[in-house]
Amino acid sequence: MQRALKWFAVLTTVIMLCVLIGGALVTKTESGAGCGDSWPLCHGEFVPSEITFELVVELSHRLVSGLAGIAVLILSIWSWKQIGHIRETKFLAILSVFFLVLQALIGAAAVMWGQSDAVLALHFGISLISFASVLLLTLLIFEVDKKFDSKTLIIDKTMKFHMVGIIVYSYVVVYTGAYVRHKGASLACPEWPMCSGRAGGLPTTLHEWIQMGHRMAAGIIFIWIAYTAWRAFKYHKHQKIIYKGWMIAFILVCMQVTSGAFVVLSELNLFVSLAHALIISCLFGLFSYFLLLVSRSNLNTEVSSTTEQSFSK
Repeated sequence: MQRALKWFAVLTTVIMLCVLIGGALVTKTESGAGCGDSWPLCHGEFVPSEITFELVVELSHRLVSGLAGIAVLILSIWSWKQIGHIRETKFLAILSVFFLVLQALIGAAAVMWGQSDAVLALHFGISLISFASVLLLTLLIFEVDKKFDSKTLIIDKTMKFHMVGIIVYSYVVVYTGAYVRHKGASLACPEWPMCSGRAGGLPTTLHEWIQMGHRMAAGIIFIWIAYTAWRAFKYHKHQKIIYKGWMIAFILVCMQVTSGAFVVLSELNLFVSLAHALIISCLFGLFSYFLLLVSRSNLNTEVSSTTEQSFSK
């Protein structure tokens, strides 16, 4: 039974990743209106009579999202029954289902009634939270936390600050990136890293400011992750999960910045753009695991403090 649950958890995680990439594909190919203003049907038909590229992209995304909904619901119930004794399981199960439903509702509302670019930009971020919840459930099922002995892991306050701060700020960066896409500002600045060849290379229009705002936000998180990775290298080599985790995070953020530059320089090459979305999904998943470790560390600190108090008495 446990082995079947592991395989299903991996399958569900992959499906959720496909939902993320599919959503990015819909946005980048401007296929959001591929099925008209009908939902969940296409142009009010169960089997569309006219097949277009945009319709295939949008309908495929809806089908994968529907499959993800069923898989996440099954995984949540299954994991609740099998590993419900683990403190994070029930919370993650509820979180994954809630945000998947919220994502679907926002997508449906955008199709049927339209939404502002600011609201649509939330769609990818909401999908990220649902994906991260499923990923963490999968890690719990595989008992990854036990392999790194998280029951004894205690993280210092400085590293906790960086772990919590970076995941919160990364959500801001993700939102600005999604806003750039939905606002149609991806190529507002045709050069990189500056906006243009004008004197100073500074933005002058709204779309240029939106694009450069995202680049600035991405630059800040790159520096922040690089600094935290340096701290992990210098002070946390004895804590393998912290040390290795931040080394991986630094590699991923380097790949993210590079792919972001190539998105602009390649003039929105589809494969580069999808790789950009894939990398940030993996990076956010890693940050989410760091958050779980912070939660474990807080619990371990409380247990340690209680034990010391009992011994002192």
